Amino acid sequence: MTKSLAVGCISTVLFVSALVSPRAVGRAEQTAAQNAAITGPGIPPPDPGSKVPDGFTPIFNGKDLTGWHISRTNHHGTTPDYHVLHGLIVGTQNPRGKGGILLTDKNYKNVEVYMEIKPDWGCDSGLFLRSNEAGDAYQVTLDYLPGGAIGGIYGEGLNGVAGGRGAENLTDEQRAAQQKQFSETCQKAWKRETWNTVRARIEGNVPHITVWINDQQVTDFTDTANHAANNATDGMIAIQMHYSDEKTQPWVDGGFWRWRVIAVKELPAN
Repeated sequence: MTKSLAVGCISTVLFVSALVSPRAVGRAEQTAAQNAAITGPGIPPPDPGSKVPDGFTPIFNGKDLTGWHISRTNHHGTTPDYHVLHGLIVGTQNPRGKGGILLTDKNYKNVEVYMEIKPDWGCDSGLFLRSNEAGDAYQVTLDYLPGGAIGGIYGEGLNGVAGGRGAENLTDEQRAAQQKQFSETCQKAWKRETWNTVRARIEGNVPHITVWINDQQVTDFTDTANHAANNATDGMIAIQMHYSDEKTQPWVDGGFWRWRVIAVKELPAN
């Protein structure tokens, strides 16, 4: 028994020695150098994980699409592929070219929406506020593609919405310069190839919409009047996958959008 114990101790000493041998130290240094290279410039830092901000209530439960439904009248398509995989809502066109929207069952008026998103480059989406069943809504643009705008305001199916950057009454040159400045602001706020947060607040009978990308404000917009469909002052929240065809190509084959958190904070009436 004593001999066996001694052999065991010798084996332990040899094992520990191997861990701290020059060769092992060299391998550790090499691994550290490789890890440093992997997280170098141009590579996103490690993902800190999802969160729900204080005061917000999740409206996606991480398991299924309870509380949501697909629009069967949206002009982008009526058969989009939204499903839950590994705690994410994953969306793509189905069939090719056919998009659509996923709507909340509940209507909201004054509300702040928080989302964590990770799209593939070349795929156009949007966050719809005060939407009707067909998808006529104030849209926060999430156009993750060349020439696209992330965090702007667009009247989806609405008439008279000027745009989130005061584009009315501007010359073409002024509008182009403003668009360039807005795109640069968005690009500074956005992080490529990793998770990003979008927070959008809509309030008032005449909508006032504020948008933040990764906690940086990119839009502060007040409409000139209420241009929602049928002058509605509330509506559903929706997430979108854009249609595509030969002339309009805001989606790439095999492209996906991913949402891992969607949460809301309902605001007081004003």
